[in-house]
Amino acid sequence: MSLECMACQLTAGERELIGGCIFQTEYWVVEHCVGTLGVGTLILKPLRHIVGLADMSDAEAAELGPLMQRATSVIKALSDADQVYACLWSHAEWTPGHIHFVLQPSWNALRSRYPGPGPALQMAMFTEARALDPQAMQAFCARARSAFASEHPKT
Repeated sequence: MSLECMACQLTAGERELIGGCIFQTEYWVVEHCVGTLGVGTLILKPLRHIVGLADMSDAEAAELGPLMQRATSVIKALSDADQVYACLWSHAEWTPGHIHFVLQPSWNALRSRYPGPGPALQMAMFTEARALDPQAMQAFCARARSAFASEHPKT
């Protein structure tokens, strides 16, 4: 863990994290996004502070794929999204930071409000900087926590 890293601070409880830890494995944690990418956008990040995929251990890499599939399945089931984006973020300014995957639900109906899907949607949401409803975030996290608890990992 890095004392200067916001991702590490959130996981360690040193910064407020609405909804808290949703799910954790030996090497990864799932939390709600603290940014403006919408209620139901989850973060999948390694517990260990690493700044690149090449830095993952074999055990971390082995857990990643199945957990990403599981997390995106939970998001899709809870949000009825048309798609769930998975994108890697790892920079703060131009400095490599704690890697994390942003798992964001998206609906085709957003086309009437935003210029395009994927990165265009995310950039527009960042520009819009709409604050998320903390109660809605808490409720989503509770539902996601329950979904993870009731599901059994695929083997």
